Amino acid sequence: MTNDIFDISGNTPLVPMKQLTRQKKARFMAKLEYMNPCMSHYCRVSAAVVKEAEEQGLIHPGMTLVDWTFGTSGIALAMVAVSRGYKVLLAAPDSICGEKQEVLKALGAELVLTPVDASGGNLQSCVAVAENLVRTMPNAWFANMYENPVSRQVHQSGTGPEIFSQSDEKVTHVFVPMASGAMISGIGRYFKSVNPDVQIIGVEPVGSIYHDLHEGRSQGGVISFQLEDIGTVQPTSFWDPEVIDRIVQVSDADAFNCGRELLRSEAVFAGGAAGAAMSAALREGDSFGSDACVVVVMADFGGYDLSRMYSDEWMRRQGFYRKAKTAVDQITADDILLRKARKVLIFAQPEQTLSDVFEMMKQNDVSQMPIVSFGAPIGSISENKILSILIENDSAMNAKVVSFMEKPFPVCQPDANISELSGKLQTNAAGVLISLSGGRLQLITKSDLIDALTHK
Repeated sequence: MTNDIFDISGNTPLVPMKQLTRQKKARFMAKLEYMNPCMSHYCRVSAAVVKEAEEQGLIHPGMTLVDWTFGTSGIALAMVAVSRGYKVLLAAPDSICGEKQEVLKALGAELVLTPVDASGGNLQSCVAVAENLVRTMPNAWFANMYENPVSRQVHQSGTGPEIFSQSDEKVTHVFVPMASGAMISGIGRYFKSVNPDVQIIGVEPVGSIYHDLHEGRSQGGVISFQLEDIGTVQPTSFWDPEVIDRIVQVSDADAFNCGRELLRSEAVFAGGAAGAAMSAALREGDSFGSDACVVVVMADFGGYDLSRMYSDEWMRRQGFYRKAKTAVDQITADDILLRKARKVLIFAQPEQTLSDVFEMMKQNDVSQMPIVSFGAPIGSISENKILSILIENDSAMNAKVVSFMEKPFPVCQPDANISELSGKLQTNAAGVLISLSGGRLQLITKSDLIDALTHK
């Protein structure tokens, strides 16, 4: 038995991703920070901030803890505070989703909402309101978690070592959503001290400023974003660009849809910040080899996003909605080729005669075949075409097939799904060529698609 629920903060699970990353060479794992007692990585921060303040004699039960928040950090502070006998007063933008507001009210926290301002005044007004409340209220203390040095230290001493140990020290890339920058800086400082080769990759929304700052550029015009608990228009003093290898940006639409797909495919019930991190990891992961081990930090909980990210209606209103992939969409060309009995492509060469090509068709029981020259498809030929040629000219059997070939079959990659393959076959193509490693080709026909659909 523990003395305090927050004694179990940290040591969150690291779980393998199996469905979303099927076509990737690298291993992908998710660090489920939303499985902390406060359902976010802020649980580590809030518990540490409050305990340190108690040890320093700055606070005692009965006082009011004041902070500004975009929702999740405030929930974490409130959960720690109420369990230890404190009151909580929070300043937040009026744009934060309803679920977060309801949870804060249920916890007994008092919430002061400030108007949204995409230019950055939103953040500044929240901070100003919180600071003013502390000045004017008796027996109040400003937690200021975003600017508290403890917020970086807990990730340097906790989250970073956990990732290293749980991955059996095999981790090569860590994708971290950036809000205050404390989490990625703490994780980055740890890894740069134990294994500088580990790539620390920050993720933020389009419109946030870290990417430009990291690249040494001044930010252009402000672009508002819908994502919460990730991104900023004003950096804190605790982000450390020296331990961050690069920063990538993700659109609201990509982040929200990837978050929804995480739940459908992996049963990971995470929020928009986690969706952004996973979207970036999947995009960047196309270039990672089989020796890569990628950890993606799932910083926030999806239950706080039910009326937004997980609402089809809200997603449609924002123009973000994408139809969910069905089980059929998960079938790829690779999967279909594994079912095929014939593993070698039967093809004609341009210098062969119609007679030779027709004989190959009979021997291999095929009715059409591609014409390939130096590994590249240049045309195709079918029984129907040969028949029409002979009706017009019965002496054409000794002519070269290159003189009569039709347009080449379309070409797809091994990760093409069944919808893409079907679309190619709807264009009157008899088959689709799949481009494999080493310059090899393989053919998928309508019959192969039917077989895959009836035996999936």
